[in-house]
Amino acid sequence: MSIARKVFEATMMSSSRVLPAATAATYNNSCAIPVVAVSSKLQTHPRRRRCCSHAAAAASRSSGGLSSSSSLIGNKALRLNQQSSVFSRAGATPICAMASDAAAGVSTIAVGDKLPEAELSYFDEEGDVQIVKVSELTKGKKVVLFAVPGAFTPTCSTKHVPGFVEKAEELREAGVQVLACVSVNDAFVMRAWGESIGVSGKVLMLSDGLGRFTKALGVTLDMSAKPTQLGIRSRRYSLLAEDGVVKILNLEEGGGFTVSGADDILKSLKGAPVV
Repeated sequence: MSIARKVFEATMMSSSRVLPAATAATYNNSCAIPVVAVSSKLQTHPRRRRCCSHAAAAASRSSGGLSSSSSLIGNKALRLNQQSSVFSRAGATPICAMASDAAAGVSTIAVGDKLPEAELSYFDEEGDVQIVKVSELTKGKKVVLFAVPGAFTPTCSTKHVPGFVEKAEELREAGVQVLACVSVNDAFVMRAWGESIGVSGKVLMLSDGLGRFTKALGVTLDMSAKPTQLGIRSRRYSLLAEDGVVKILNLEEGGGFTVSGADDILKSLKGAPVV
């Protein structure tokens, strides 16, 4: 074995005794492959200095390769971020923004606001599914919409909807042209529920199955933690809209039932000033 080879191996064996601390310090400072740190004691001999120099140069080249790779990764991340910005400016929603958008919420509908556009569905008298836009439903009309957290739920089935069925004629005499119930349920469920509680065509049972109208109104209600696991539903409310503009709004806290009944709307129609 050559003298240079023996010196090189001796250098590496000696350096390994002091490597851990020096390696950790270099790694923490550079966040790259650590350059081998050799004590000054091992660099006294000329041949050892040459061997250590070669080893350090090799490690440096390796570190440089990783740094180049890191630069490439960083550049790719920058390009992705720029693409996301362009994507957002184009009118779409980047995936990373979806969660924050859901958490941010939407302003709650108020008196004087125009009802947001959305599509709702229902079964007509012939048993066919129809889709109606909110703008079409309310254009040039006086409309009462009331919403419930869920079909077949106790308060909704025994009090809220039956109350409007009972007062349907009085509401029409007061000028209401469309009386409709909205819920985050599919059209099949809304039809079956209406039949079970005997709406008999007095109340239009509208499905907001995807919750888009409810979300646009800013009245979503998260009932995921409830034992019934209803998920995202609607707060209970009743409103009067004229030509799509909200004139009366009775919005409950959560699923409570204190101010959104048929009698409340009738009192407002007969006594309270309309904005």
